[in-house]
Amino acid sequence: MRSSTLLILLSLTLIVAGCANQTPKPRGYFRIALAEKSYDTIRINEPVAFEYPSNIARVERHRGNDEFFDIAYPAYNARIYCSYKDIDGNFYTISEDSRNFVYKHAIKADAISEQPFENPDRRMYGILYQIKGNTASQVQFILTDSVKHFLRGSLYFNNHPNKDSLSPVTDYITEDIVRIMESAEWK
Repeated sequence: MRSSTLLILLSLTLIVAGCANQTPKPRGYFRIALAEKSYDTIRINEPVAFEYPSNIARVERHRGNDEFFDIAYPAYNARIYCSYKDIDGNFYTISEDSRNFVYKHAIKADAISEQPFENPDRRMYGILYQIKGNTASQVQFILTDSVKHFLRGSLYFNNHPNKDSLSPVTDYITEDIVRIMESAEWK
């Protein structure tokens, strides 16, 4: 009997000691290595040229459709979907369609900010939309000269939206979108 009591006490001691200081750890995210960027200029479908990070992204044109192209970031599973349209008396319609694409995210968005952009020397005017929250697209932009050219882009990730884990990459690619806006020029 004495040995069974000793065995029970030893077992309880081991159980209590094994459970001590075992608190659940908070969930974490993998560290994302962000590469240094080097920029090159590309002319898309003749009317527009801009700088993009050629060492980490590639421009993919859609076959048979000159209006659409993508800037793909394979290492980050991200893509900026872009469309170019000629303005032919339909500026209001095109600009409202673009605005509606942005505000469709309002259902999930915590906030949507609009940052105007203009470069009168290049006849370049636009808006950078930053959509806060767990939305499918967190950054969108438009560029236009209000007369002939209209360029629209939106950033999407090929994963479930999670603003906390995607935030570093979203900020990283947003820098490229700003660079596209600042370097863009019409032919």
